[in-house]
Amino acid sequence: MGWSLFHWIAGGTLGLAWLSRIVDAALGMRQIVDIARPEWDRKPPTEPGEPRVTIIVPARNEEEHVGATLTRLLALEYSNYQIIAVNDRSRDRTGAIMEEVASMIGPSRERAMGSSGTSLARLQVIHIAELPPGWLGKTHAMWTAAQQAQGDWLLFTDADVLFKPDTLRRAIAYAESEKAAHLVLFPRMILNTVGERMMIAFFQALFVFGHRPWKTADPEASDHMGVGAFNMVRQSVYQAIGTYQALRMEVLDDMKLGKVVKNAGFAQRNVFGEDLISLRWAKGAFGIVNNLTKNFFAVLSFQVWRTVASIIGLAFLNLGPFLGFWFADGWARVPYAIALASIFGIYWGMASKSAVRPHYFFLHPVSTSLFVYTLIRSMLHTFRNDGIVWRGTRYPLDELRKGLV
Repeated sequence: MGWSLFHWIAGGTLGLAWLSRIVDAALGMRQIVDIARPEWDRKPPTEPGEPRVTIIVPARNEEEHVGATLTRLLALEYSNYQIIAVNDRSRDRTGAIMEEVASMIGPSRERAMGSSGTSLARLQVIHIAELPPGWLGKTHAMWTAAQQAQGDWLLFTDADVLFKPDTLRRAIAYAESEKAAHLVLFPRMILNTVGERMMIAFFQALFVFGHRPWKTADPEASDHMGVGAFNMVRQSVYQAIGTYQALRMEVLDDMKLGKVVKNAGFAQRNVFGEDLISLRWAKGAFGIVNNLTKNFFAVLSFQVWRTVASIIGLAFLNLGPFLGFWFADGWARVPYAIALASIFGIYWGMASKSAVRPHYFFLHPVSTSLFVYTLIRSMLHTFRNDGIVWRGTRYPLDELRKGLV
């Protein structure tokens, strides 16, 4: 009798938690616009012409990707934009590749005319030799580039993101129509292995459970969003929130940019776009583990108690329905079944927006275990190094804690 009551309480909690979230997601996700649809294949509603956009691409040791990224950006179907590529202390050929791409620009693409009639270099390359104290490499690179930006809009992206030609035109058309201050475009992940698909599938399910992207447009909600692949913000808003100086030691700079924009009262929007932008985030399941090791302890503000609580909560929410359904008897399985059906529903719904099929639901316990491992690994690595070591640079823990937003 005691175990039966336990299963009803635990199962009921899990069933209610997952069911409420999938109902919320099913209603909310419909509100997120897909700018890949035909109605957004148009020019922005601005006069006298397209607003100027400065695209900022920070890169450190990205020789494998940066050439393709810059080449794609130079092929955008948009007349009034500038690219600033930042070589942040790279030890490989990143800087040389940037210069090679810049040197190969044809006369027709070499310069773009701003709305004021000024001539803008289509691709400008900045080389950073030293990192000043009190900065992360990426935030410093983006801040440095933004100081020289002449755009009405700033688009922060990464050196491994592939843009389709109509991406910027569609994004600006939507942002100007909505009078948005900050626009996030969700990328399509390029997934080549079962492990990658499994981990991204779990990440999407966790994202839907932990965040409400459909609420970022609601000024009364605290929900906010930021994505490193596509964070586009008005220049005036970027200045108003204190520029990247306000985020100089933030590991989660993309999400925190969205947070400070939202907290300042500016209009924020998220959009889908099919494969308007795409990237391969990591190679294999453990490549994703390695990438998240840098971020996970930072997500929890470098606090042990929050990390331990998150590990317990993550395991209970995600392993509990599977274990409970297996060990419970009779009708006590029903609430666990509701939780499992809700999780599967999230996988099914997200399959329409990603390359991951719903049957990866059956690997959910495996990916949960790897994410729990990543949380523990992130905390231990941070304490072992007394900070974060990322791409050859160590950032002390006490400075990271002081720089939290």
